Amino acid sequence: MSVPGRLHREFYRNGASHRDGADVSFQDIRKLFNFSAITIGRWVTAAEQQVAANLFFDALYDLIDILQVNEQVISLNGSLALAFGSGGQKHSSAHYNSARRQLALAKNAGGGALAHEWFHAFDHYIAGKVFAGLEHGHFASKAWLDDADKIEHPLNQRLCDCFKLLFLQPDGSPSEYFQRSVEADRALQMFYYAMPQEMAARAFEACIQDHKIKNAFLVQGTKMSPEARLGIYPHGNLRIQVNQQLTVYFNLLGKALSGKQA
Repeated sequence: MSVPGRLHREFYRNGASHRDGADVSFQDIRKLFNFSAITIGRWVTAAEQQVAANLFFDALYDLIDILQVNEQVISLNGSLALAFGSGGQKHSSAHYNSARRQLALAKNAGGGALAHEWFHAFDHYIAGKVFAGLEHGHFASKAWLDDADKIEHPLNQRLCDCFKLLFLQPDGSPSEYFQRSVEADRALQMFYYAMPQEMAARAFEACIQDHKIKNAFLVQGTKMSPEARLGIYPHGNLRIQVNQQLTVYFNLLGKALSGKQA
């Protein structure tokens, strides 16, 4: 049975063989990762659902290998819900709904957006663990920029150092990355690319795409896409530095949660 649309095309990946060629189901994914729920759209056929489940499975386990964390980190301690072909926003291929704590990918256009939306979910989840007194719905990246009251912890400091690198020059002025994001918004007459949570998610995308483990369903487009040509992704030395800091942060987070010494 053929599967139409972009879902049917090959998404390049070079990671480990997580399934050994076997098919998996979304039920398998929910059980292994402990997602709070997985919702499949009513217009998703059985064949499309099977293709998507395999793509999600490989991408999520590639993300585990890249970040050196476990399944509980990916599901945000069981608080994150997934949706495929359901729960998205109009004109958007992928979306994170903070009110529902749900990451949604569109059926035929969500491939490549998984890392971006996962970081939105992480940014939202971690906010209350990094900063004190936040109202529901805050993102850690925005809370840092708003100078929220930080909870002292070595891991929190490392994440805050990432945000500082993204948003500010060493002298405290806005970073070139921030300035390019503002310019892109000005050109498009919108406020989107310069939102702190969007800047942070794009930086995470770049970090994931630059890793030696490649998965085009997980992330793509941070180098050669029309958006990348707008200058809305970190590049040059900043990209290298942010990649290093994010990699170390998640590696230390994974070790801390597995009981290993950092």
